[in-house]
Amino acid sequence: MPERIEIIVADITTLEVDAIVNAANRALRGGGGVDGAIHRAAGPKLLEACIEIGGCETGEAVITPGFALPARHVIHTVGPIWRGGDAGEERLLAACYRNAFVLARTHDLRSIAYPSISTGAYGFPAARAAEIAVNTLVELLHGDSEMERVIFCCFDEAARDHHARALAATSQGKGG
Repeated sequence: MPERIEIIVADITTLEVDAIVNAANRALRGGGGVDGAIHRAAGPKLLEACIEIGGCETGEAVITPGFALPARHVIHTVGPIWRGGDAGEERLLAACYRNAFVLARTHDLRSIAYPSISTGAYGFPAARAAEIAVNTLVELLHGDSEMERVIFCCFDEAARDHHARALAATSQGKGG
């Protein structure tokens, strides 16, 4: 199962996968960080598609075409804003990863790339977010033989290291 997981430092808008995940805002209107980069790279039709959808609640996910992106689809999910850890943030973050994965599988997609959801402007502690992301996806991959490739597309080496440590801990916990 870990052999289907890759951890890279790259620009998510350049990846040739079935879907990239967008760390979106609830209005799906584009914004800063990865959200803005995806909207700029996909072109104006992405915003039109998002306006048609109307929005997305925290923890949920919706799908659009990738338009000008190399990825065929964009799965938009809204991560939680960190409020100290007592407002259900961990559960909501896990739901982002889970719901994006389930939506990809519903559309028969076999490769998906995730950014580090909620760790930028939303302030989620990066190391804990990586643990939640990795644990959630390892569990999902365990029950799914169709997903061929899951990529954690990190913004920098620090994020890559958080994900690598989380994956190593998960692998050790499962007996290697």
